[in-house]
Amino acid sequence: MSILIFILILFVLVLIHELGHFIAAKKNGVLVEEFGIGFPPRLLAIKIKETVYSINLIPLGGFVKLYGEEYNELEKKSKHKKENLEIKAFAYKKPWQKIIIIISGVIGNFLLGWLIISYIFTQGVPQPLNKVLIKKVEKNSPAYNAGIKKGDYIYEIIVDKKNYPIKSSNDLITLTKKHAGKEITLFIERNNKKTTVKVVPRKNTPKNQGPLGIVISSSEIKKYPWYQAPFYGLIHVASITQKIISEITKTVFQLLSFQKPSVDVAGPIGIARFTSEAVKFGQNAILELTALLSINLAVINLLPFPALDGGRLVFALYELITKKPFNKKIEGYLNFFGFIFLITIAILVSINDILKIYR
Repeated sequence: MSILIFILILFVLVLIHELGHFIAAKKNGVLVEEFGIGFPPRLLAIKIKETVYSINLIPLGGFVKLYGEEYNELEKKSKHKKENLEIKAFAYKKPWQKIIIIISGVIGNFLLGWLIISYIFTQGVPQPLNKVLIKKVEKNSPAYNAGIKKGDYIYEIIVDKKNYPIKSSNDLITLTKKHAGKEITLFIERNNKKTTVKVVPRKNTPKNQGPLGIVISSSEIKKYPWYQAPFYGLIHVASITQKIISEITKTVFQLLSFQKPSVDVAGPIGIARFTSEAVKFGQNAILELTALLSINLAVINLLPFPALDGGRLVFALYELITKKPFNKKIEGYLNFFGFIFLITIAILVSINDILKIYR
């Protein structure tokens, strides 16, 4: 089941990305020669009008093959009339049209991530409290005997005339264990009213219980109405994007300075493992993983590296600014070696993922 869900997630991410390129190319009059899911060898193919739609053996991505995407392709296809090339070839389109086609895949992935996050916000998401919520009180426990109730909030403790703010579950657990056997004062919020409760955390605790005998959380589930969810979802997506960019920048700097990266990089095998973990937590966890992967895919594709959308965007911007295309041969070589480099990185990351499983 986990493998099937992983394949489905990968299929959706690639489909949305390539569909963005496909729609933008069609709208700007570019001939799309092939819309492929996966990489060759080809398994199935069907031609509808002028486009071949294919499913390929290697399920690690997908592609949209645009007619005349590279200038050297046009030189090989000299049988076509020049006026047809100018009408349907990507290379002959105006720079602003190329930019739209290039970034449309990235926009598709951002929109998918935003849509999924917005939906999750309507279902309920954990919100940090900066205090502790009492979710359950065990009978005959110190908390029960002191009158603490389910739904109360603890936001401060006094021990030995010293005040300690309680902003997380860990704060409360650490303090009650440390001062077990002593009388402490809990600052309680109940029904928007504040009060204090004196209690003695026990030293000897029953199995699966703590010093106070309560089940706590430092977050609570908040559901957003459908008309608010897209707004807060967009803010959350922007925050995720900023964190991804920050971590990528940090990782590149660490690699260039021969330092060990502070974050793990996962390939398809690693993502498959994350998927199996998400399946254990249910639908929302799977959707959240899909949204995170979609945003990651968008950010990575925007990197200004040859063979990525970001690299092609640099060439299009150069043409827009200078009013002339980038050197054809240099662009071709950069894209070729960029592709080889990316495939090499993907293989190395996959080997690392396999070693992690073995270890």
